[in-house]
Amino acid sequence: MEVSGGSKTPADFLKLIMGNQVIVRLNTGVDYKGTLACLDGYMNIALENTEEYVDGVLKNKYGDAFLRGNNGKIVFVYLC
Repeated sequence: MEVSGGSKTPADFLKLIMGNQVIVRLNTGVDYKGTLACLDGYMNIALENTEEYVDGVLKNKYGDAFLRGNNGKIVFVYLC
């Protein structure tokens, strides 16, 4: 993985995006947009100021959200 000027590991990338806005897509197709607050070795994710989108439509707003890592496919989209 290439991250800003050199070969880095996935862990380096995750450290880079910690505290930044991301979109997390679950295997259900539901997207959660928020600030990445925490991520553990089981891919459990904590987001702050979270918005839930279903089919691209805003459905809910949460202060904090915890997404369990066993939800299957998890894709991060880093918003610069």
